[in-house]
Amino acid sequence: MESVLREQLANGTYRVGQRLPTQLHLAADFGVSRDTIQRVLRKLSDEGWVESRQGSGMRVLKVPQAEPAGTRPKRRVTTSLGPLIHHAFEQPVVTLDTFALTSETLWNHLKVQAERVVSGEVEPERVRLRMLLPSEKVKLAYPAAKDEADDRIWQRWRAMARRYAIEINGLMEQLRARGVDAQAEIRRVEMTPQYKLYVINEEDLLFGLYEVFERTITLEDGTAVPALDVLGLGSVLSHYRAEATEAGAGGPDGADGHDGRIFATMRASFESYWERLSEAETVA
Repeated sequence: MESVLREQLANGTYRVGQRLPTQLHLAADFGVSRDTIQRVLRKLSDEGWVESRQGSGMRVLKVPQAEPAGTRPKRRVTTSLGPLIHHAFEQPVVTLDTFALTSETLWNHLKVQAERVVSGEVEPERVRLRMLLPSEKVKLAYPAAKDEADDRIWQRWRAMARRYAIEINGLMEQLRARGVDAQAEIRRVEMTPQYKLYVINEEDLLFGLYEVFERTITLEDGTAVPALDVLGLGSVLSHYRAEATEAGAGGPDGADGHDGRIFATMRASFESYWERLSEAETVA
């Protein structure tokens, strides 16, 4: 998780002066103990990246050197969502398609981009977001209480999914207030996602399989519930591009090569779920 937090500092997920999530929140997101979170935060604090302020939690002091503005992130086998969304919002038209358990990760990144738009740092003309989420009609394989008769973890997931959908709707409203033609749409599919998927500006695709593990989830009332869960914000994502090689003839990383084939396959999978398996739920 330390490497993920460092990358989030570098890619703009958390900006200078911004408060980090609480230790409890980070522990839940990464599926680790609070002792682990405290150890990592102490290390980042000792290195001067973050500091603890009385009454305001942990705030970002500085960030690692990022790529120059306008530079498209280099192709890597694994990457995070932040740099690609950062670059996408520097284009006139932004398109984002996602399939995941919740929209929490996406919301974290969109919040940063909305701040950039409001400040005048970037001026996209149009934003189109499509989110494919699990239906509330079916019982999820995860997150779920190990006791099949206990639906409290499912209720917690449902509340979280609804919350972030509302939050993203609010971000779309902020963008529209700044003159951006911004629209978001949610559709629900009756299945538990086995992976999370992002398609950004029809150029970049991020894909990551969910890994299921056992942990104890603490509810708001303090009750500890043994559960099955998956890693959220810290999950590893593989990066694929749709573009052809510079020579325009495919190749190992071109449209006719490894990247292009995976991009096309996963893209077609998303479209088939969206068109044939989902029910519409308009957010904005």
